Amino acid sequence: MRTVGVEEELLLVDPVSGEARALSAAVLARAAHHEPGQDVFEKELFGQMLEFATHPQANMTDLGREIARCRKEAARHAGEIGCTVAALASSPLPVSPSITLNERYQWMADRYGVGIRNQLVCGCHVHVAVESDEEGVAALDGIRPWLPVLRAISANSPFWQGHDSGYASYRTSVWERWPSAGPTELFRSAERYHRLVADMVATGVILDEAMAYFDARLCAHYPTVEIRVADVCLRPDTAVLIAALTRGLVETAVRHWQAGRAPLDHSAPLLRLATWQAARFGLDEDLLDPVTMRPRPASAVVRSLLDHIGDALTDSGDAADVDEAVAGLIRRGNGAKEQRRLLERAGSLRDVVTECVRWTQG
Repeated sequence: MRTVGVEEELLLVDPVSGEARALSAAVLARAAHHEPGQDVFEKELFGQMLEFATHPQANMTDLGREIARCRKEAARHAGEIGCTVAALASSPLPVSPSITLNERYQWMADRYGVGIRNQLVCGCHVHVAVESDEEGVAALDGIRPWLPVLRAISANSPFWQGHDSGYASYRTSVWERWPSAGPTELFRSAERYHRLVADMVATGVILDEAMAYFDARLCAHYPTVEIRVADVCLRPDTAVLIAALTRGLVETAVRHWQAGRAPLDHSAPLLRLATWQAARFGLDEDLLDPVTMRPRPASAVVRSLLDHIGDALTDSGDAADVDEAVAGLIRRGNGAKEQRRLLERAGSLRDVVTECVRWTQG
């Protein structure tokens, strides 16, 4: 059974006004004081963000419990200094991002100028264990056309600087302004993957291999592939669904590679169009079918994803839970749709943030 770990970036917000607050340093200091030796929480590019990482888990129920626990602990530490956390991939209310002071982030601020200040967005990164870099690259090649579907399911950033962006995942549009972000061509071998990353670093445009912000990449520190397309999910059970689907995709891609089946060879420009479509409309309109790259109803594309990874889901014991979670998601909509529904009901973005704080902890 492949283990899975999840990294989530949460937004620190004022519990009354709903505005993002740059208090991550204080939250991290509070967590370190109360739980010395723990390394669950980490700083991020901006002071308004707090990241946590779960331990690798083989069982999705255990992973869900850990995500819920980490979210609750983050809220508790934040609450002790007068703020709280929200699983929002962008701030609904206007915000002026505060860059975290360290050498790496200062290099990025100097290098990318004003563009970096538009990057206050929160994602969910899923790590899936692989046996080797060759197996990992086979997984990266095999999952490429299906990643926009994960983006549509997780979409949770409809508002930007106090306005409706018109997107389900505006985070995607923001994130892809990085020069190294987005879909890739087929790598075909670990040697070609590592050579490309080395060539990118050698240009000086990016600082190091950690800034190869591909939609999915090999992790430099752990024997995993890291899938980076998802918005941070409003509800913790959606984060578990994304993790289960991601593991199913990786397992299916590796099985196909072992059986000698070539991956779909869609070009990166086509995949970029599929990414844009998923980010713009989420599950509310057509997605591009991962096999044909032609428009198809989102619900049908999600069903195709489940069919594609059905054997892997059955073997991992996730099939029934994933079917139930997908049915619930299709019925109520993704985080973007829920946020818009909240705005219609509550009438203010401040109330949207307040309600999302509650939903963050399930």
